Order: sequence, then C-alpha cells, then structure tokens
Amino acid sequence: MKSLLAMLSLLALPVMAAEPTIYGRYENIALPELGETLKAKMDTGAFTASLSAKDIELFTRDGDEWVRFRLATKESDGKVYEHKVSRISKIKGRADEEDEGDAPEISKRPVVDLELCLGDVKRTVEVNLVDRSNFNYPLLVGSKALREFKAAVNPAKKFTAGKPGC
Repeated sequence: MKSLLAMLSLLALPVMAAEPTIYGRYENIALPELGETLKAKMDTGAFTASLSAKDIELFTRDGDEWVRFRLATKESDGKVYEHKVSRISKIKGRADEEDEGDAPEISKRPVVDLELCLGDVKRTVEVNLVDRSNFNYPLLVGSKALREFKAAVNPAKKFTAGKPGC
C-alpha cells in the first residue's frame, strides 16, 4: 500500500518545464544558409525576427513566390541571395511615430524561413526582410524566435553564447 501511495504521489507532482537558456541582449548569430555571422539584438518587445536587407525584389519561380535581396550590412560584399517566401507580413508603424490623428502606416515585408545558429543551437525561424542599415544590429531576434530557442534574455549581459558552433 505504501508503494502504491508513493507512486501516486509521484504522478501528482507537476511536470517541470525545462529552464530556458539565458542569453545577453546582444549575441552573435550564424546564418548557415547565407554563410554569414551577424551581431543580433535579442528583443523581447518585437514579435518576429528581422534581417537587414536591401534591393528586395519579389519574383515567381515554378509557381512559388521568391525574394531576391542583398544584405544591408557594413561588411556586406554585395552578394545577391534568393530565398523562397513563406509569407508576407504586415507591420504597423509604432503609435508614437505617427502624427496625431493619422492612422498608422502599414508596411508589407517578405518573410523567409532561415536557419539561425545561436551558441550550439540551430533552429529554423521566420525572418522578415527590411532595411535596418540605420540600426546598430543587422539582425533583430523577436519573441517568436526566442521561444524556438527556449531562450530568456538578461539585458545586463552581452554575447553570452560565444561564437556560433553549429
């Protein structure tokens, strides 16, 4: 009877979720499909990830929507990349950036599924393409991608994952 009670008490214990990996506010992330490693801002306030791109051009290949682009980074060599589009996102401008009384402007951005390597962890995440050349970090990793990495962000830390090892 005691062993039965012991087993029942074990079954009643709540299942503990795995603890998240703590990353810094800024990390180095490899993009194996593009052969690039970029500095990224880990932004829990953004939903999707964004990659700095320019010369963004949508086209059709074999009935599917594709996008052609160049990286908009200081180190970019001007190489042209092509990737299948997974969807088009609609992003509203921030309320504090709009003139009072005006409706927020909506921009459409192509979204691609890209492999990202953070530390020793590789995940495929949705990344929208937009010119971020005016920002310090060409890659922004939002909360949706952070969940894929089972990540939490400590804003007091930087580059905790080290060089990507995937």
